[in-house]
Amino acid sequence: MKIHRKKRLINVLLLSLLSGAGVLMVLYALNSNLDYFFTPSELLAEEVPSNRRVKVGGMVQEGSVRREDSIISFTITDYSKTIDVSYTGIVPDLFKEGSGVVVLGYLNNGKVDAEKVLAKHDENYMPPALQDK
Repeated sequence: MKIHRKKRLINVLLLSLLSGAGVLMVLYALNSNLDYFFTPSELLAEEVPSNRRVKVGGMVQEGSVRREDSIISFTITDYSKTIDVSYTGIVPDLFKEGSGVVVLGYLNNGKVDAEKVLAKHDENYMPPALQDK
């Protein structure tokens, strides 16, 4: 094999190896940042490890919101099953009983310890400042 062909082969193999390593690193990074979305029924039916971060979506059950200092406890329902949620912090302005919510957190003894609470609204939402005008 001639020397220039040998160098070209080594360059192609090295480029292929580095490209493959780059793709593997990107896939690993995406997998470690992946959050699984569940409804309460799906979450209670599955074996979810306590170290896996999950997103749980549903409606805030009427009469379930309890506030103690900065800790807010409430129940999410999908009208089939319910799951209790505990959150420390300030919830969004749209958070209320009977509205849609998505929480991001960890399952702990059948209860979600939320890191983040996101309130959902429908397509007809208008900010309160604009509603008065």
